[in-house]
Order: sequence, then C-alpha cells, then structure tokens
Amino acid sequence: MPHKSGFVNIIGNPNVGKSTLMNELVGEKLSIITPKAQTTRHRILGIVSGDDYQVVFSDTPGIIKPAYRLQENMMKTVRTAFTDADLILYLTDVKETPDSQLPYVKKIRNCKVPVLLAVNKIDLVSQPEVEKLLAGWREIVKAESVIPISALHTFNVKELFSEILRLIPEGPEYFPKEILTDRPERFFVSEIIREKILRNYREEIPYSCQVEIESFKEGLELDKIRAIIYVLRESQKGIIIGHKGEALKKTGTQARIDIEKFLGKKVFLELHVKVAEDWRDSEKKLKGFGY
Repeated sequence: MPHKSGFVNIIGNPNVGKSTLMNELVGEKLSIITPKAQTTRHRILGIVSGDDYQVVFSDTPGIIKPAYRLQENMMKTVRTAFTDADLILYLTDVKETPDSQLPYVKKIRNCKVPVLLAVNKIDLVSQPEVEKLLAGWREIVKAESVIPISALHTFNVKELFSEILRLIPEGPEYFPKEILTDRPERFFVSEIIREKILRNYREEIPYSCQVEIESFKEGLELDKIRAIIYVLRESQKGIIIGHKGEALKKTGTQARIDIEKFLGKKVFLELHVKVAEDWRDSEKKLKGFGY
C-alpha cells in the first residue's frame, strides 16, 4: 500500500472554529478554546497517523490587523501557513459571506497547493441558508471541495477528513506514528493556564498576559509546577491577583483541575504574577516567550 502524508494548514478569521475543528480531527484537546478572539497565538501541530497515512494539521492564529509586535509575529505565522502546506484547509462559518472575505479569497486563488473550504457552524442556520452560502463560495473560490460542517457537533468531520486523505500526496511519515503533537507538556500546561485567564478576566487583561512555566518537577504521583503570569502594568497585576488573592486562586484551581486531566496525575500548581513592561512590543521578550 502506498503511504500518504501531508501538512494541512487550517486558516481563517478569529472565532470561526479552527481550534475546535483541529481538536476534533486529532481526537485530543491540543488547542485552547474560548469565545474570545485571538485565543490562539502559536502555530500548533496536531498529528493523525494510520498504517498508510499521516496528516499533520496546523492550527494558526486568526487573521487580524496587527496592533502591536506580538500580533505582527502572529500574522507572519499565518502568511507562512499559506506557503508551506501540502493542502490549505480554509475555514469560514455561516456568519461570513464570500464577498466580505475578498482579500483572503485572492490569496486562496493564488495558492499553489489544493484548497479545501469548510463552512462551519451550519447548525445555527436553516438548510436553504446553508445551500445559498455553499453556492456563493463555490462560485467565488477555486477550491477542490466546499464542505458544510459543524465542528462542535462533529457533523461531516469524518467526511472532511476523508477528503483530506484523498487530496494529500504520497509521502513518508514525518513524525513517529505514536505522537500527537510537536509541542512539549510544558507548552500545553502554560496554554491551559492562559485559557483560564481568557475566561476569567475581561477587556484588555487577557491580551496583556503571558504565561511562562518557570519550573516543572515530575514525580511518580505528583508533579510540582511553578508558573509566572506576566502582565504589562502594575495595575493589571492587582486585577489578576484580585481581592485577598481570590481571583488568582480561582484561576489556579481551574487550571490545576484541567492540567491534572491532561497529565493524568495529581499536580501542585503555584502561580505568581510579575510585570514585564511592553513585552508585546519587545522583540527580545517575545523571542524569550517563544514567538
């Protein structure tokens, strides 16, 4: 049997469901999910392997107009994703119309690799509305297929995966068959903490935070983790900590529960908050944080 393999980059606007879809395709929660835009900052690989195939999915940040250097770096990641894939999976949803996405439609048309277009969240509208949207996308986009899906309810996700397998080329396995991602455990622990920050705090606070795992000591039955939450200003530090430390305690408890599920063992989680002024615009600090 020939072996098929390929890099499939998931691209689209914020909040169309890219992370939800990749987690569903991989069968594991690798990308954090919140209702807020810009939840995904890093490019995260999710690897799905079978006896005769390996699909390397890449979840990318949502397409935005950058306001500071961190966001500029995020958009560089997206631009790279248009050029280094074997297959582009462009994800839109029922709230977006083809004529509102013309800048990205042009990029899709200029792709030198096959493009699959998936319309997500079809459970939110009627069947005639779905058919009208699909017809509009088919008319305006040069794509191999336009597929309606609901990533949240797993509708048509298997069919989408079958189409991906059809379109990727023959090739070798790029990673050992048993691994699901290229990222280490420390990365996912920091992302779980950041997810709780996104859910628990409002306005600019979550976007001003960066989480760094300072130490990760593994034990047979208990892992001890010390994490630093960096903010831009002293006033934000007070908001993260909250009155008598209650806000930070709530975030820590929620994060610990999910980290224990992820690691499959008990965890002692220690959270601290520090100020790192202008970290979002400092190339040195961004590089230190892995951007």
